[in-house]
Amino acid sequence: MSDVGLSTPDKDARIAELEAALAAAHADISARDILIDTLRVQIARLKRMQFGKSSEKLDTQIAQLELALEELEAEARVADARRTDSTLSQPPQPVRTLPAHLPREEQRIEPEQGSCACPDCGGALRPLGQDSDEMLDAVPLQWRVVRTIRPKYSCRNCEKIVQAPAPVKAIARGKATFGTLAHVVVSKFDHHLPLYRQAEMMAAQGVEIDRSTLAGWAGQASALLDPIVSRIRDEGLKASKIHADDTPVPVLDPGRGKTATGRLWAYAVDDRGSGAMSPPLVWYKFTPDRTGAHPQAELAGFTGHLQADAYAGYDKLYATNRVTEVACWAHFRRKIFDIHATKPTPLTTDLLTRIGALYEIEAEVRGQPPDIRRHSRQERTRPLIETLRQALNDALRRLSPKSEMAKAISYGRKRWIALTRFLDDGRLEIDNNNAERAMRCVALGRKNWLFAGSKAGGERAAAIYTVIETAKLNGLEPQAYITDVIAKVAGNWPAARWDELMPWNWRRNGQMLAEAA
Repeated sequence: MSDVGLSTPDKDARIAELEAALAAAHADISARDILIDTLRVQIARLKRMQFGKSSEKLDTQIAQLELALEELEAEARVADARRTDSTLSQPPQPVRTLPAHLPREEQRIEPEQGSCACPDCGGALRPLGQDSDEMLDAVPLQWRVVRTIRPKYSCRNCEKIVQAPAPVKAIARGKATFGTLAHVVVSKFDHHLPLYRQAEMMAAQGVEIDRSTLAGWAGQASALLDPIVSRIRDEGLKASKIHADDTPVPVLDPGRGKTATGRLWAYAVDDRGSGAMSPPLVWYKFTPDRTGAHPQAELAGFTGHLQADAYAGYDKLYATNRVTEVACWAHFRRKIFDIHATKPTPLTTDLLTRIGALYEIEAEVRGQPPDIRRHSRQERTRPLIETLRQALNDALRRLSPKSEMAKAISYGRKRWIALTRFLDDGRLEIDNNNAERAMRCVALGRKNWLFAGSKAGGERAAAIYTVIETAKLNGLEPQAYITDVIAKVAGNWPAARWDELMPWNWRRNGQMLAEAA
């Protein structure tokens, strides 16, 4: 439509109409750009969760490491080229000895079997010395049958029958030893071998055991470990600081013909980062959903610091004033990194570099006493955090509130007090990685055993994870530990001595493992 011949008021109205249309178009384009950025970040986050590395280092740091590696490889190639032929012809020298605790099997090779005469002159041979070499050998898992024989004796005078009492069995009228039960649960929950795969491996060796039987063995092991699980949880609730996290676990729902989504929660206590000598532990809890009532009930008797993500279900715990929130810098950093991985900008690079500087300081004081950690944080970390806060505030003023970057920054600014609480207490950590590390076993296992068969199966998994992961935190080999402990529990171990069976106190061959190490 032509504007020629329009009066001045009509022209003004037409200009206002066009300006409004232009503003609406700009708004549509801006909204579309925000939506595109949002989708890109979500896609990048999903790709990283499915395929990507867990590391969140900047590309420049990775490039520097790759360059350094290339230089080292080039130097190695030059060094190899300079070696003489005589050096290259020599057999390779061993760089380390094989572990002393492994059993040794010797094979002796004589010059000629049974010969004691010189092959040249026929003279008698005398010992001169010997050469020996050790190699690491692998023997496939071998199943065996343990046959228990209890002879009976009768008295010639009174005819009394004397016989040794029957040993305690892992399963009444069952055919599995305590070692077999431990092997099944450790293979599934530590080595991530589902029961059907274990059954196939056993069948390949001529041992036909139904998968349902293996499930029953795992259930019996879990039941025998109940006292240990309860004691680990009780000790954890006495701590002054707990790390918490949760992850989804598919649960078979036969009535609906598909799987439902349960949750597995991890509650970790590990103060080694602040130089404490108290034993680390972690316990797990299975729940059918993710309502806040579950962590609230689990931590109802806890008083202290709770380090976790921003899940709203913890808010009622914080409202009691007996639980103090400590936020996680790793979660904050991850939100910025997801945007940086999709569309790097000077802002994302700057913020990640600033947060990386905080972690460099933490690496230097890890394992130091709380007073040293607090002093370092006050002197070195606090000024960096103050300048970081100013940078976040400046960025928020320039960004659209609907942008992904603004949302990521707002996540941190809303939790600033909880994020900076570690500055004033050397016992606290900068992030919640203690709990996230405790979740790795679940993430790996979930990809293999796919789902829990039932609510009882989820609870069984939580109990066994509790024992295995706490044992590993205390430097124990889980299968040896579980084998010994369930045998003692089944043998009516006195309740007054439960503490002797805890992973941090467990004795093997009369020696505490911590002392032996």
